[in-house]
Amino acid sequence: MVHKVKGVVALSKGAPVTLETILVPDPGPGEALVDIITSGVCHTDLHYKLGGISDDFPFLLGHEATGVVSAVGPDVTSVVPGDRVVLNWRAVCGTCRACAKGQAQYCFNTANATQKMTLEDGTELSAALGIGAFIEKTLVAAGQCTKVDPDADAAAIGLLGCGVMAGLGAAINTGGVKRGDTVAVIGCGGVGVAAIAGAALAGATTVIAVDIDAKKLERATHLGATHTVDSSEGDPVEQIRALTGGFGADVVIDAVGRPETYKQAFYARDLAGTVVLVGVPTPDMTLELPLLDVFGRGGSLKSSWYGDCLPSRDFPMLISLYQQGKLDLDAFVTERISIDQVEEAFDKMHAGAVLRSVVEL
Repeated sequence: MVHKVKGVVALSKGAPVTLETILVPDPGPGEALVDIITSGVCHTDLHYKLGGISDDFPFLLGHEATGVVSAVGPDVTSVVPGDRVVLNWRAVCGTCRACAKGQAQYCFNTANATQKMTLEDGTELSAALGIGAFIEKTLVAAGQCTKVDPDADAAAIGLLGCGVMAGLGAAINTGGVKRGDTVAVIGCGGVGVAAIAGAALAGATTVIAVDIDAKKLERATHLGATHTVDSSEGDPVEQIRALTGGFGADVVIDAVGRPETYKQAFYARDLAGTVVLVGVPTPDMTLELPLLDVFGRGGSLKSSWYGDCLPSRDFPMLISLYQQGKLDLDAFVTERISIDQVEEAFDKMHAGAVLRSVVEL
């Protein structure tokens, strides 16, 4: 059976997105059909629309989603119809060299659905991050479904599917922030403020938010920043050092992903400290650092892939903390919109007016 539903598609590079009729097949082996409840409008979707990730247009956008499993393939046992799930783009294989070493959070062989969703004329769609969630019903690999508590607010917990998890994990998993640490986060968009929330949750005593936008710094304070630095007013490295006894922070997270901000992160950390890159650079960017400084400052230079998360472990744990009132996921939901308002949501996101617009279906 083929399901005829509505979904948001980027037909060509830079063109406004359109609402199209999509044909979604029943799930085959290893696949699950999911009725989407909510899907966050993430900066990654904008990257797809602008051609910043690949040229495999047309793209079915959306990936930061909560839904209900409506059908599964014949060999699927991990989820059953009726399960509430948060979708993820790391379907752990269990057999690759990372999984074999007990590092499933780095799984090198994650799966997507084998079958393709199409436009009515048969044109195959590239699903954003193998999910495609700005749609009434999507087809994914069953391993991309993480079962969660159905009582938790779908709009809030769905954001763990990408941006919020990337930020929280950059602090907790990749950065290894501990009680008493000093932390600086450069860039206070959705991922950056999630990193701030993660640092606060881990027990950091000094959490410094760095940005050029006063509204973003205000939001960062609400989510756990103890200090703010307006990087348009003076050298942010010197300001971070001044707030950390002149030494620099134990962990500095670059949530922007530009050579300039990475250098700021590199020099704003304490000796033997850690730099975490979670902001996504563009393919043309290059970085130049004195090799002697890399050696002489010691410590760790890390990249955070999806917050180095293991969805089956991290999603239920973080949702439990949310339900206990210890993690304010509601604060990330700026507005709830309909599926035909995605283009306007991109404009708001680009202007820095929202943390997340969330599509409700």
